[in-house]
Amino acid sequence: MEFNVEIIRSLIFVPGNRINMIEKALDFNADIIMYDLEDSVPPDEKENARNIAKEWVPKLHAAGKKVMVRCNGFDTGLTKLEISAVVSPSLYGVSVGKTESEWDIKGIEQIINPLEQTCGISHGSLKIIPWIESAKAMRNVDSIATASDRVIAIAFGAEDYTNDMGVQRTDDGSEVYVPRANVAIAARASDVVGLDGPYVAFQNPDGLKQDAGLARQLGYKGKFAIHPSQIEIINETFSPSQEEIDYARRVLSEWETAKANGRGSLSIDGKMVDVPVVKRAENLIALMNQIDEHTRI
Repeated sequence: MEFNVEIIRSLIFVPGNRINMIEKALDFNADIIMYDLEDSVPPDEKENARNIAKEWVPKLHAAGKKVMVRCNGFDTGLTKLEISAVVSPSLYGVSVGKTESEWDIKGIEQIINPLEQTCGISHGSLKIIPWIESAKAMRNVDSIATASDRVIAIAFGAEDYTNDMGVQRTDDGSEVYVPRANVAIAARASDVVGLDGPYVAFQNPDGLKQDAGLARQLGYKGKFAIHPSQIEIINETFSPSQEEIDYARRVLSEWETAKANGRGSLSIDGKMVDVPVVKRAENLIALMNQIDEHTRI
């Protein structure tokens, strides 16, 4: 099966009430700037962050950045207020925390639809990235991912998930391995991007490489960052390495020779190569081309 999702390797949270940090985002090389109104903003700063967003989302967009805003979930009573404050032609979409069912997505759509019309935005343009952060959300992840054509990705939030489950976070992450894998599977089955939550030990680049590498092996296509130093590692991890590209090209070249000789499989470096391996090589080259095109825009 081909991959038809867009390229979202890295997304970085920027606290919505910290102008000094928002200004720095002008130089960030993340695929998406995630202007945060949720966890990184204290309750008494929510209104200030909304007002700052009205000024800075257009500024970031004018600088060539793809900007989304993470809003608080419906349980806070702030969702409609926040989405209404930030929707503009400069906004790529919204990400909403703690979504738990398809009805949350329908509710977000009901807020967005008239705002698009008011702002002169083509219907359906604004995208949605829901967060899967609870047992209930895990149970409903498939319906959340397919609730709207606006949903381009789903994100797994390990911190809130473990809080909901009443378990402690560990360095090896064994307590979230199953739900983490299941979100990636649901994303793939729904033809949306699977996004892994942030690696919170931001001063541990080796730990990030290992964690992001596992996420890629689970099927995730991108990962959130909480510090600019994490962006390059994440972009590199979720892009094909030169070694992978060289091997894929070798597979495709030798496969053509094998086909011309009437063979349906071959051996490379002592390993059998048949149709699934060839398709994987084709997908990797297609991903490489997609990333090259994406980074030129």
